[in-house]
Amino acid sequence: MASFSDVRVRICGQEIIKYDLEVKALIQDIRECSGPHNILMELNAAVKEKNHQLRQRIQEMEQMAKEQDKETDKNAILRETEGHLKQMLSNQTAWRKSNLACKMAIDNLEKDQLLHGGDTLVRQRKATKESLVQTSSDITENLMGISRMMAQQVKQSEETIGTLATSSRTVLETNEEFKSMTTTIHLGRKLILKYNRRELTDKLLIFLALALFFATVLYILKKRLFPFI
Repeated sequence: MASFSDVRVRICGQEIIKYDLEVKALIQDIRECSGPHNILMELNAAVKEKNHQLRQRIQEMEQMAKEQDKETDKNAILRETEGHLKQMLSNQTAWRKSNLACKMAIDNLEKDQLLHGGDTLVRQRKATKESLVQTSSDITENLMGISRMMAQQVKQSEETIGTLATSSRTVLETNEEFKSMTTTIHLGRKLILKYNRRELTDKLLIFLALALFFATVLYILKKRLFPFI
């Protein structure tokens, strides 16, 4: 049966996966962003916030590893933590590359607007606005999907915790029953041993009584049949 510590580690791992997916979704949004700069700044702020939450969860998992009693459990959790850290570093690299690509795209778009101007500028601004609306809609949809997925995971975790609590109570009750049976068996063993000893004593007393009886009979017969001996 999994311990409470194992459940904590599993829930922490699920939260790390959730934040990692959210960071990846935001990085993809940055990569597809075509401006303006304030939208890019908002996306970067969101990535920073999610990275902060992700880093906190990874630190919590690392602390849980240090609290383990078994060395094998500690090493397993530390290996998992190392994997999450490597994934976080990979996200950082992808984040920087996406920012560079997005800034270059925005700069090129602004240059084209300056060169052509007029109606072209209006059409480009309209297209950019539509693109931003679509990107915002995609972000919302992605976050809702992640939220639904994590809500299901949290529900499964709650069910797991409930099952573990029920199993723990059952084990405790069974343990108490075993203790009671052990006490009864021990008492019965004592009674059997006492009965066996008493039975042996009774047999010995009967044997001595019979021996005394036959000795008395033999003595009487001897005196009657051989009075002069």
